[in-house]
Amino acid sequence: MGITGSVARRRTAVAALFVVAVVAGCASGPEAQPDRATAVVTSTAPSAPSGVPDLDAGEEIVSDIDVPWGLAFLPDGDALVAERDTGRILRVRPGRAPEPVYEVPGVVARGEGGLLGLAVGRDFAETRYVYAYFTAADDNRIVRLRLDGQPEVIFDGIAKANNHDGGRIAFGPDGMLYVGTGDAGNGGRAQDPASPNGKILRLTPDGAAAPGNPTPGSPVYSLGHRNVQGLAWDSAGRLFAAEFGQNAFDEINLIEPGRNYGWPAVEGMGGVDRGFTDPQIVWKPAEASPSGIAISGDTLYVAALRGERLWTVPLHDGTLGTPQARIPDLGRLRTVAIAPDGALWLTTSNTDGRGDVRAGDDRIIRFPAR
Repeated sequence: MGITGSVARRRTAVAALFVVAVVAGCASGPEAQPDRATAVVTSTAPSAPSGVPDLDAGEEIVSDIDVPWGLAFLPDGDALVAERDTGRILRVRPGRAPEPVYEVPGVVARGEGGLLGLAVGRDFAETRYVYAYFTAADDNRIVRLRLDGQPEVIFDGIAKANNHDGGRIAFGPDGMLYVGTGDAGNGGRAQDPASPNGKILRLTPDGAAAPGNPTPGSPVYSLGHRNVQGLAWDSAGRLFAAEFGQNAFDEINLIEPGRNYGWPAVEGMGGVDRGFTDPQIVWKPAEASPSGIAISGDTLYVAALRGERLWTVPLHDGTLGTPQARIPDLGRLRTVAIAPDGALWLTTSNTDGRGDVRAGDDRIIRFPAR
């Protein structure tokens, strides 16, 4: 298919109610069973789908998860959460103990690789399809699976490495599957139109190059990326992506089909005169290292790993304003997502080998929308 077509720690997720202080500024096989009794929240704050996430009202709904990475919501509001190093998918619902529902076979978790992004098919009610991006023995790949059946590889051949594996996947408003990949440590791949690495790919739900892509028959939607781990659309259907820089600048880009975003020739601003597209927002890596992003209303939310904070960025008519730092006391933040009820879910990533592990790590915090 490809362009043409840590030792696992088994820990039980434990849910507990916790108010977070914030400061403005394969075969599934037998289901894995919890190792010990779990405690669950007895209730959660109501949330309004049309509201704004209240970042001063955090509730810890899950703790002791092993490197949570991908997070996607089912139609009923339950979340599926990927554990990077174990290859397990957990089903999480506030008020219940998290349930291991699937283990993706063939996951090779080394460095930044493992079980990464998850997406739920837009036709899940009919097909029951869930999509997963993971690192295998020879490459990064995407599989389509049902939680009670065998996985089907729909796209493979994405080069892997100990870092820059990308991994975020999401269905866009057009029903196509968008994929953020990394350059796997070789910047030249980002400028090679024949390589799926260092790109944003646009695929059909079957894994084929989507119709209407810039180059017919190619899955490449945009190129010149170093390591994309965040994808989100605004209310007008505009796509934004988060990208890790090297030493100078991390980026948030407004993605347009066929555009070249400059890596490795350009990092940050300054590429327009050379035929590249500049980012809308840049940070020093120590302030951000952005992974997951989400949009609710007129705000873009950015989960920062090295920066250990949640960035909120005003969004107006496709243009981003001045970022504000929030939630500075949870450590590394990997994924942010908006639930069907409007609540914002945020995952920590302190057990990924680069963070300071705290009691209860890693955890998921829910912020209801008011």
